[in-house]
Amino acid sequence: MKYMLLIYGNQEKWGSIPAETWPEAIAKQDAFNKKYQGTGELLGAYGLADAAAARLVRRTDGTPAVTDGPYLETKEYLASFYLLDCENEQRAFEIAADMPWADVEPVEVWPVLHEAAADL
Repeated sequence: MKYMLLIYGNQEKWGSIPAETWPEAIAKQDAFNKKYQGTGELLGAYGLADAAAARLVRRTDGTPAVTDGPYLETKEYLASFYLLDCENEQRAFEIAADMPWADVEPVEVWPVLHEAAADL
């Protein structure tokens, strides 16, 4: 079964982390990624740009309309997501708990209910 792990962040949180600790934090995350890629359970790990770089796209009269976005009423935003393929929900929880930041911030675990093949 597939699961999404979601990590949220905000500029205040990222700004409070001393710059000299980032290399170690990134190394821990890379080790996590390699560990679960090696088991075949991590299908992908994706870090997102700052929320200020996000855009909203709507279609107006058949034409794309792109505006600044997202419309967030909170400081928190989606910072990264991970796609797992593991045998059950309990295993997804175990992997989420092994995430390097899980002792500081929660990790959301979402079951993936539908999937469309990318090669349609």
